[in-house]
Amino acid sequence: MSSTENVLSPEYKEAVTNLLFQLADDDFLFSYRGSEWLGLAPHIEEDVASSSISQDSMGHATMYYTLLEDLGLGKADDLAHLRPVQERKNSVLTERVNGEGYYMETPQYDWAYAVVRSYFYTQAKKVKIDSLRQSSYTPLAEAAVKVNMELFYHMLHWKTWFVQLLSSTDEAKKKMNDAIELVMKDFGDVFSYGSAKQAIESNGLIASEEELKDKWKANMAPVFESIGMEVPAIPEAPAANGRNGDHSEDLTEALSTLSEVYRLDPVAIW
Repeated sequence: MSSTENVLSPEYKEAVTNLLFQLADDDFLFSYRGSEWLGLAPHIEEDVASSSISQDSMGHATMYYTLLEDLGLGKADDLAHLRPVQERKNSVLTERVNGEGYYMETPQYDWAYAVVRSYFYTQAKKVKIDSLRQSSYTPLAEAAVKVNMELFYHMLHWKTWFVQLLSSTDEAKKKMNDAIELVMKDFGDVFSYGSAKQAIESNGLIASEEELKDKWKANMAPVFESIGMEVPAIPEAPAANGRNGDHSEDLTEALSTLSEVYRLDPVAIW
């Protein structure tokens, strides 16, 4: 048992644990969906760039899972690969498929959707990281500082794609607007803490759901104004809240693929 674990009250530890699982599971699934574009991105430079971002995001997930390991929750790799679907706390948005078909067989993926999801999610992540840098839980605040160092590039990358495609052809604009509609249908739980809302907010771990939403809208507003659009409204009540274990079949299939090799021999050193 670590010294950190010893000094935390049961209530505080539970709040920290819940938030860490949300952060870790989000980046774990977001990274995986990004990795499915390897070899399929619009051009080779983008293949390298988006793969690098996915790798960074998986690194961030690893940091959070390691903090959970430090709290005595189990091995970081086990937490990432062996927990059942109903225990996952990622937002529904991060688990959604990239499109129809299967990787390297018949992938009919939607790049517009990938751009919108990545930009909206990364902006939400930046808002959270900015708040987490002042978290009452010091190990999480320190991790947030490290994550923040890489987010500038991620934000710039997806913002550039977002603005360019919405300033392009009529076909590109239609695909992007369709993608925005799809993304926003699943955006209702991105800033949710689920049933742990009161515990997470009252312990000063991160800003309130409402504060984060307002900050996200404020950060997005200048970008949307520059292309003559309004920031879409975040759904008041999510159709499904991943923070409470409500997930789609997409997550079941993703975890099956993600963890297939690890489950063959969980005690091996990878």
